[in-house]
Amino acid sequence: MCSASSLIKQKALELGFSACGICRPDFAEQYSGFLKDWLKKGFHGEMSYMERNSDKRSDPRLLVDDVKSIIITALNYYPSKKQDAQAAQVAYYAYGKDYHVVVKKKLKALYDFIALEIAPVKGRIFCDSAPFAEKYHAVKAGLGWVGKNTQLILPGKGSFFFLGSILLDMPLEYDEVVIPDRCGNCTKCIDACPTRALMAPGRLDSTRCLSYLSIEYKGDLPDFYKETIGNRVYGCDTCNTVCPWNQNVRGNETGEFQASEKLLNLSFEEIMKMNEDDFDKLFFETAIYRIGLKQLQRNAGV
Repeated sequence: MCSASSLIKQKALELGFSACGICRPDFAEQYSGFLKDWLKKGFHGEMSYMERNSDKRSDPRLLVDDVKSIIITALNYYPSKKQDAQAAQVAYYAYGKDYHVVVKKKLKALYDFIALEIAPVKGRIFCDSAPFAEKYHAVKAGLGWVGKNTQLILPGKGSFFFLGSILLDMPLEYDEVVIPDRCGNCTKCIDACPTRALMAPGRLDSTRCLSYLSIEYKGDLPDFYKETIGNRVYGCDTCNTVCPWNQNVRGNETGEFQASEKLLNLSFEEIMKMNEDDFDKLFFETAIYRIGLKQLQRNAGV
């Protein structure tokens, strides 16, 4: 007879998740120290939300009463079809529908399965939507390791994944085996970073990152950004695309993540001529919608 943990993992795969693991809701001591140092150095830039609820980021027990288990899922978003090389480049994760909505919908289905088919439970669902150290717990749950590019890498599957989590008041069988770091002596992600935002293995200065500057930063763009942005208008995938673990990854099969032909061939001229209605029609319900037309045109204008 299958255990509850086995049934949950099996259902996660049926729902389209690429991986699923389960870990204890322990205090993330190592992550807590790293976060404090990172914030102290100001590497978070204008992302002031990183300073809030820092206690909860390190301790999932503060997020859900009587939490006993953390379920971590990974959902592939690597595109099956990519933008034309001359198009205004958008980070792969923003090709389709907003991942918060898509992943949470699948997590809700998994949560309902647990409550109806296994046992009554109480808990919460997260997808980059709460002060929760997803990567740290994904490592504890045996999904992979955090590479030198600060991304979670799944062995044989790469790093183009959205992470989702369910915190439950139900005890489960935990995945105790932690996958060791398999980056070895490779420094391709650090060497390829256009702005040297990756300062050292696992050390990212967000204030120099093209993703941060094009998405989170609202001010006038610094000169080094203008010199390195290339034809990007939203985000940057360089540290992922050069990673050897991503060289043979498979395109995702999630319908909501497939890019429209309009996006695949999006030109700078089209962006600069857009009005609010044009922007809404193309980007509503996508991650790009959050930055608004004005900021997208700021990026394209460079």
